[in-house]
Amino acid sequence: MTGLDLNGKIALVTGGGTGVGFMIAKCFAKNGAKVYITGRRLEVLKKAALDSGIDGLVPLQMNIVDKESIRKAVQTVDQNDGKLDILVNNAGIPGPYFHYISDKSAPEHAKWSDTLFEQSSFEDWSKVLQTNTSAPFFVTIGFLTLLERGAQSRAGTGADETSSVINISSAAASMMLTMDNFVYPVSKAGIDHLTKSMATQFSVNKTPVRVNCIEPGFFPSESTERAELVKLSQKAQPGGFNPAPLLRPGKDAELTTAALFLASSAGGFTNGIIMRVDGGLALVNP
Repeated sequence: MTGLDLNGKIALVTGGGTGVGFMIAKCFAKNGAKVYITGRRLEVLKKAALDSGIDGLVPLQMNIVDKESIRKAVQTVDQNDGKLDILVNNAGIPGPYFHYISDKSAPEHAKWSDTLFEQSSFEDWSKVLQTNTSAPFFVTIGFLTLLERGAQSRAGTGADETSSVINISSAAASMMLTMDNFVYPVSKAGIDHLTKSMATQFSVNKTPVRVNCIEPGFFPSESTERAELVKLSQKAQPGGFNPAPLLRPGKDAELTTAALFLASSAGGFTNGIIMRVDGGLALVNP
């Protein structure tokens, strides 16, 4: 067994049927883990697991902003496995992008602030913050007992005696440019802080669970194809951000290997970090 093996470990990835979550789930399964992929759309999860051709992917319906749904998912994992070793809080939503006010010189947008005020809503902010920032807290705390059991199952074996929580943030959390979407980077900055807070509090309480965070840059997702990302990565956007120095989107392995390290015993001495995997995007967009 190498330090990156996940043999015998039970993992759960929220938003695990598409995009970044699916990339990570497949990587974990290929390295020996049994991986629950969760989301609201069970049919999407079943199709993803079937089409992948990878053993070890288990569809599990769960709504991360519904405590009763989280409770049911916890019960299912408890009944099936009695523990959880790895939790990836990946599910999230972008919120509204106001592309139609990017041209501030247009007559109808002469007063940009008025347009932004009228088109923004408390409901949009609440939904994004609830999904991207609050939900990872409730999912982690809901599964915490099972995560502790995962760590306890390795006690005295010489293996890493902690379980691992990985929060998926965004390079946007470290950037001040918003493209008129203020709530998304705020929500991701929130999960960065939540990561450090949980890592600290768990340590103080002697809870054997590490909490780390990854800030991805441009990677393909359900809503963004690679061809579109290539264009975004090669030139500055009008009124927006500078391209990352590498001038390309990220490759699957560049993100999944980072997650694999944090999930495995190789990352057992790593706790409370924010790992940016963005090709330098945030460096050139302070």
